[in-house]
Amino acid sequence: MADKKSLSDLGKLTGQQAEEAPAAAPAPTETNATDTTVDVAEAPEAPAAPVNVQPEAPLREQQLDKYGRAYATGRRKDAVARVWLKPGSGKIEVNGRDQAVYFARPTLRLVINQPFGITDRAGQYDIVATVKGGGLSGQAGAVLHGIAQALSRYEPVLRTTVKRAGFLTRDSRVVERKKYGKAKARKSFQFSKR
Repeated sequence: MADKKSLSDLGKLTGQQAEEAPAAAPAPTETNATDTTVDVAEAPEAPAAPVNVQPEAPLREQQLDKYGRAYATGRRKDAVARVWLKPGSGKIEVNGRDQAVYFARPTLRLVINQPFGITDRAGQYDIVATVKGGGLSGQAGAVLHGIAQALSRYEPVLRTTVKRAGFLTRDSRVVERKKYGKAKARKSFQFSKR
């Protein structure tokens, strides 16, 4: 094996003498009441200057229209929702009707209100949405997507919270198309041997 060379050997090779470092004094020790010695040098030191912590992502600008509302488009399956968000009392209007009338199923109303739940903004914003295409479940998902987008545009600070919950991502799952020779996308017709 090759010999390992130290820095003092490097000094000899280059013709310069390595400067001898003065011997370090032993670290001061303290004796506890239980007769154990503790190194004072091992104690963590306080940082000299405060550390500036930068946010994870640059803060975006608030995007409002001339009426002071945030606008966003939400999509899910075949449904497309246009959503306007403004400060208010928590009223949600879908296609000119109250959310309780338009989305009669409680689960769909629960889906729509999820962005307000995770951001602690329940009852602070009014929503006006127009939605078309698809069925009720897809429309509820589209309104959810639009509300999350509009909320992140009105309050850019909430973007990371909403994004981590997955509400800003468009759910791209759609119904697979029907193929010829099949009853549905993959289902075959009943087979008859005779």
